[in-house]
Amino acid sequence: MKHEHVALREPPAAPTRSVGERTPLVDGIDKVSGRARYTADLPASGALVGRIGRSQVAHGVIRGIDTRAALALPGVRAVITGEDFAAPYGVIPIAQNEWPLARDKVRYRGEPLFAVAAVDAATAEAALAAVVVDIEELPALFTTEAARAPGAPLLHDNKPGNIERQVEQDFGDVDAGFAAADLVLEREYDCAEISHGQIELNSTLALWEPEREWLTVQSVTQVPYYLHLTLAQTLNLDSARIRVIKPFVGGGFGHRVEPLNFEMVAAALARAAGGLVRLELTREEAFITHRARPATRSRIKIGMTKSGEITALEAEVVQRGGAYAGYGLVTILYAGALLHALYRLGAVRYRGFRVYANLPPCGAMRGHGAVNVRFAVESLLDEMAERLGLDPFALRRANLIGPLPHRTLNDLQVNSYGLPQCLDAVEKASDWHARRGRLPAAPGVRRGLGMACSHYVSGSAKPVHWSGEPHAVIHLKLDFDGGITILTGASDIGQGSNTLLTQVVAEVLLLPMSRIRVVATDSALTPKDNGSYSSRVSFMVGNAALRAAENLKRVLVDAAARRLGVTADEIEWAGESCGVVGTDRMLDFAQCVQAALAETGTLMIKGTWSTPPETQGGKFRGAAVGSTAGFSYGAVVVQVAVDEDTGQVTVEQLWVAHDCGRAINPLAVEGQVQGAVWMGMGQALSEQTQHHEGLPVRANLLDYRMPSIVESPPIHVSLIESMDPLGPFGAKEASEGGLHAVPPAIAAAIHDALGLRLAQTPFTPDQVLDALHARRREDKLAAARRARQAAPGAGATTTASTEA
Repeated sequence: MKHEHVALREPPAAPTRSVGERTPLVDGIDKVSGRARYTADLPASGALVGRIGRSQVAHGVIRGIDTRAALALPGVRAVITGEDFAAPYGVIPIAQNEWPLARDKVRYRGEPLFAVAAVDAATAEAALAAVVVDIEELPALFTTEAARAPGAPLLHDNKPGNIERQVEQDFGDVDAGFAAADLVLEREYDCAEISHGQIELNSTLALWEPEREWLTVQSVTQVPYYLHLTLAQTLNLDSARIRVIKPFVGGGFGHRVEPLNFEMVAAALARAAGGLVRLELTREEAFITHRARPATRSRIKIGMTKSGEITALEAEVVQRGGAYAGYGLVTILYAGALLHALYRLGAVRYRGFRVYANLPPCGAMRGHGAVNVRFAVESLLDEMAERLGLDPFALRRANLIGPLPHRTLNDLQVNSYGLPQCLDAVEKASDWHARRGRLPAAPGVRRGLGMACSHYVSGSAKPVHWSGEPHAVIHLKLDFDGGITILTGASDIGQGSNTLLTQVVAEVLLLPMSRIRVVATDSALTPKDNGSYSSRVSFMVGNAALRAAENLKRVLVDAAARRLGVTADEIEWAGESCGVVGTDRMLDFAQCVQAALAETGTLMIKGTWSTPPETQGGKFRGAAVGSTAGFSYGAVVVQVAVDEDTGQVTVEQLWVAHDCGRAINPLAVEGQVQGAVWMGMGQALSEQTQHHEGLPVRANLLDYRMPSIVESPPIHVSLIESMDPLGPFGAKEASEGGLHAVPPAIAAAIHDALGLRLAQTPFTPDQVLDALHARRREDKLAAARRARQAAPGAGATTTASTEA
């Protein structure tokens, strides 16, 4: 067979490298220029206005909802109740006990009861006011103590004691571990409930086409696939009749990692009205929708040798989960599972209780399940280090994991472990040994340094909905224009996943990123993806993109080889060109594309990835939760200043080292680590949701105090690249694991400054002042006792009288 000599039309461009480059986000210009359209920005000419009517009581039996007067109002197109839905929902298939609109009972104040669609907002508000609701009020339970009390009314008849999930796990001989310890300490820690604080308000645009009975939903979700399933279930629709599209999303942090009631409500209103409905929630409604980190009480007991080795750990964790299941059983399992895999532990006993209460449901939030318990464990480790005369860094180093791969007591697999390097990095950057205990003080202001460690998963090794399908799928489309389109169901919610996928594909093909565009999260166009949660996208979808790019490269190389009359092994790929090794016979990229499309036309190349079986956890009940293909690791040092007159704690500097495996985009990774740290500061210093008789009292971003740029200190980020053997180009999680260490590091810094150990978050000025005043009272009593003991002739009667 004769092959003609093929020459390049232009001199070849050098191969382009993308991985490891500091790259602005591919959608950054759209966002900063205002071109990005979020759900509330979408054009919707003629859309009806949706509104939700909510319960005014926290617990009660629904005796009736009379909608006749509302339906009779001019301009009202639909009024729906819980009876308009076919089934309850919940993100966990075995824990679905919530209706989009309450049926039979209401279980928290603000729970959706009915909804209306009208021609304008004023008419919709009038329709809400016209609905008559009859509820027989029941006793409400707002604390875990009240909910677990004997004889307490049940929120759900099938959940005795108001326990959603009780976990009992024992690994190793815990009692023997405590017996072998030189020091055993037990403490209790409380973490307040907090909220996500995402900037974008909740919004859904739903279109029902009555002629075809098709439903199109555009919403703020992080999990379009789970929303798709839930719409089909609650509306009793064939999934093929549903299309779910995720526009730009302005932050989620876990608020949107489960289908939310307003999304089903908007869809049901659209069907009832036979058209287009826009449903937007207020900030207060976002707080009531909630799904954030639960109030948690942790009792921690640790045994330790004189050299700092942990011989045993016991944890009892009680979470107030709110009115419905949601992610609850996963959250309480995470709290126990992630006691492991950070340090080497001699033995572990875990008891977890997820408790119902008449409050908005809690759910997943950045660092899901592990943040509050890590605060407790790290705080106790810091206290034990002081008791044993050990430096906190030395204590952590006494419990490092190794060799790799390492199997934990609860059957989690650790394949890469950059914690030693993280410790080294922040110890050096903060000048720990020279500065700790020696920071300059000012009148009424004390300073201190504290440190802590953390870790997190790079996606759950088993998905919520186990179907046997790959964990991640990517399609690459290549057509006549030479452009490559990444088709992905993965949700970019601001974390930069579209940019990461572009970099991965560009790196494999050695092409400039300008040749690549991303089309994401449209169920009619893109492959299914489980969603953006548990930091799964970089690891799982990144691997699928890598495989898809390798498959496309193989097709292109084979086509070039055919055109040049050689074998594929003889082709040297250089991105914008390729050629026969040792010759000047070359093709440019356009010619390679032309050769690849010959006879077949447009190419659609697939890449898939699933977690290896050895990373999917053990065989005991709940073993899948906490399992992952790659753990990230981190260490934090914090410098604080504490005003002794006001109790105000100010973080002055923070050093964080994060083991991200490989920084595919160092610029984005640093930003994600800084964001995690910032949220950890908020939880530590100021954030808490509070309720009065079930009503949120901080349901706005003025009263709910998140740190602003004014309170944000310099955050010094060191990236540690441990090169995970399973991650794409070695990459792992980067956006959650840095959070967990911040609250305990701040607590340790406060102790270094004041000598006080705070066991309750947030560390508000009131709490700090209360602790200072309590210590001053104790100091005065102790001084008085010493004076009495030193006084000649002091008797027992006088001492008793004075103390009384």
